[in-house]
Amino acid sequence: MRVVVINTGTELLLGEVLNTHLRFIAREIFQFGLRVDEQRTVPDSPTLQEAFAEIFPRAEIIFVTGGLGPTSDDITRELVSDFLNLELLENSRVRETISRRLALRRIPATKRIWRQALVPRGGQVLPNENGTAPGIYISANISPKIPSPHLFLLPGPPRELEPMFRDFVVSIVRQITAASEKFVMRSLRIANVGESIIEKKIGAAVLAIPGIELGYCARPGEADVRVIGSAHGVSQAEMIIREKLGDAIFSAGDETLAAVLVRLLSERKQNVAIAESCTGGFLANEITNVSGASKAFVAGYVTYSNEEKIRTLGVSRESIGKFGAVSEQVATEMAQGIRERAGATHGIATTGIAGPSGGSEAKPVGTVFVALSSENQPTRCEEFFFPSDRETFKQLVAQRAFDLLRKRLF
Repeated sequence: MRVVVINTGTELLLGEVLNTHLRFIAREIFQFGLRVDEQRTVPDSPTLQEAFAEIFPRAEIIFVTGGLGPTSDDITRELVSDFLNLELLENSRVRETISRRLALRRIPATKRIWRQALVPRGGQVLPNENGTAPGIYISANISPKIPSPHLFLLPGPPRELEPMFRDFVVSIVRQITAASEKFVMRSLRIANVGESIIEKKIGAAVLAIPGIELGYCARPGEADVRVIGSAHGVSQAEMIIREKLGDAIFSAGDETLAAVLVRLLSERKQNVAIAESCTGGFLANEITNVSGASKAFVAGYVTYSNEEKIRTLGVSRESIGKFGAVSEQVATEMAQGIRERAGATHGIATTGIAGPSGGSEAKPVGTVFVALSSENQPTRCEEFFFPSDRETFKQLVAQRAFDLLRKRLF
């Protein structure tokens, strides 16, 4: 079944609001064997009807987001009812729900608020438990004069749309797709291997499996490998990918590398402390973005200056003078110093040249040393070269540092 998502809202086209609906809807409907075939964003205007005229003949399900509120630019329900020649009728239950919500919050009612209780004839109300504007489901071919797909009109705010979708839309979609063929999708996350190298290792073997779709998505320091097909085909593909890529795979779900690290440390009742120079706290920020990080993260120090490396971490002045702050020796001493002073199981350190200035012929911009110190194990330090913008540089360094510890925890 062909699925189209139409996002309404002039604010989306002006770049004032980030559109997160496509990602959410696409993930929610995949369980029913559905995929979004097309997405379009239109302003708060009759352009929506122009989109309907073009898309209706080739779509079987359309999700429309936005334009259901009380203000003058919320015109989705009016445009839909006009296009389908369906009379707008006030729904008494919706009006009562709105009244109770306003009274509870002591918000005075305005004339426009009651527009939200209007529903096209034959439409099914999708309750909104987090706002005043309900969603509306209009079944396919509801109007004898106009062939039409299944229409879901959904509110714009994600905090309203997402619960409504899970609580009320999913059950309707399940009925619509009861006889449809179901597919399975598996996404494996790979650390620090380029997508072209991944494709060379697995591409031909995976695509030789009948009915398998293979895709890649690269980000700084990682890449996703996505396979879609029958359950048996996807299982075969996963076996090939795991055999070819081995411990470069860090997740078979949505876990970030930082989240995997927190989980592994927590399971082993171990922890980590981090000393950062060139990454300026980026590693600590990534770790503490993970729920439950307090079980695995002890401390993070940003020792940007040489004097602070000496004072806080115990790096020797001689090492800095002889080898420079960006060196294997200093990174090693930083990792050992942070682990010992924080009383942690593991210590990670980063020191490098993020640029765009500060490099030399011997140590050009992008040079970085990452060190890992662990109890009862030799300290390991690796040199990398990431000539990129500062933000990407930090992301790449973080991925290398986290993966260094992840592999040690195996």
